[in-house]
Amino acid sequence: MKIASLVVLSFFALVIGLGPMASAAPAQQNKMKACNEQANEKGLGKGKGEERKAFMKECLSAKPETDGKSAQQNKMKMCNKEAGEKKLAGDERKKFMSTCLSN
Repeated sequence: MKIASLVVLSFFALVIGLGPMASAAPAQQNKMKACNEQANEKGLGKGKGEERKAFMKECLSAKPETDGKSAQQNKMKMCNKEAGEKKLAGDERKKFMSTCLSN
């Protein structure tokens, strides 16, 4: 009985301890995606080796934005740019922007 209680208690402690790490993973993935996109926009694609590595290190180590409004503004800017590159207008642009901003 004591062993079973100890196992359950250990499992509970493990789940509580790993909870914050699980929620941090998507944020880190999003940051990696954003840094990759920025590197490509700056012409630091494949074959740029050390330049790209230095940029990615700086980008990934940057402090996250604490203001949700700034993050939303950046997302809006990125979606607008992509819609412009695709030369979307009218309802087609509205639909694209809605989808882009909700991702």
